[in-house]
Amino acid sequence: MPPRLGSHMSIAGGVDKAPARAQDAGCEALQIFVKNNNRWEGPPITAAQAKQFRAELDRVGIPISAVFAHTCYLINLASPKEDVHAKSLVALEDELRRCDQLGVPGLVMHPGAHLGTGREVGIERIAQSVRQIYPRSPQINTRLLFEGTVGAGTNLGGTFEDLGDILAAVDLPDHTGVCLDTCHVFAAGYDMRTPETYAETMDTFDRLVGFKYLKAFHLNDSKHPLGSRKDRHEHIGKGHLGLEPFRHLLNDPRMVAVPMSLETDKSEDLAEDRENLATLRGLIGAAG
Repeated sequence: MPPRLGSHMSIAGGVDKAPARAQDAGCEALQIFVKNNNRWEGPPITAAQAKQFRAELDRVGIPISAVFAHTCYLINLASPKEDVHAKSLVALEDELRRCDQLGVPGLVMHPGAHLGTGREVGIERIAQSVRQIYPRSPQINTRLLFEGTVGAGTNLGGTFEDLGDILAAVDLPDHTGVCLDTCHVFAAGYDMRTPETYAETMDTFDRLVGFKYLKAFHLNDSKHPLGSRKDRHEHIGKGHLGLEPFRHLLNDPRMVAVPMSLETDKSEDLAEDRENLATLRGLIGAAG
């Protein structure tokens, strides 16, 4: 059984509108924002919207286990700037509550940038922040999924060591996990293009992080070459990754339960999503 494939869908008009868009694109999985992705705050999700969201998922046949959300881009728990850190903490807790209200099991977040204070200080600041949220909001069941990044500048998460050390520092295994992005992994310097390099990369991930923490995947080709540290997504098979990494990934039995979402550019008619999903599905069960 292959993993469920989907795409990030707009919540314009309300979160309950996203499942129909996912159905239109042929998705079996879904990623959403739970509020405006460039604002600290947003209008609340009503109980009626949450109920309709789940009803729409049932209608289109996407299980809630194959749905995950992404935080707004402003959040930086590693920031040494007290105002930014305080706003980030409030925003993250709000988004976790929104996810829990919807029943969404995972919320993806970029770990953050330490802005020159150093890796260890940044990781500890993240860990202290997350350790505040869950004890004071024990009703939240949504996992916080730290996303691997390209590692540009002072951004954390550009190595599997970063992700493993963040999880260890937070030390809340029932509330945390990891999301990997094919473009980010590649741009950070981990090759996946041959069976040998794919196996080596995944073995390294398992050793330093652990497959038990892998809860979501972003499927994106890369506009830039291996180790570029540039986060620029390309359509599947049209970038420097090519098709082979996706073939390896989609036929890896360890990935069966990991929902996977595109994050590539699309037009209003979602034609690009349909094309990318068809390309990916054509790789399932196909020999290299």
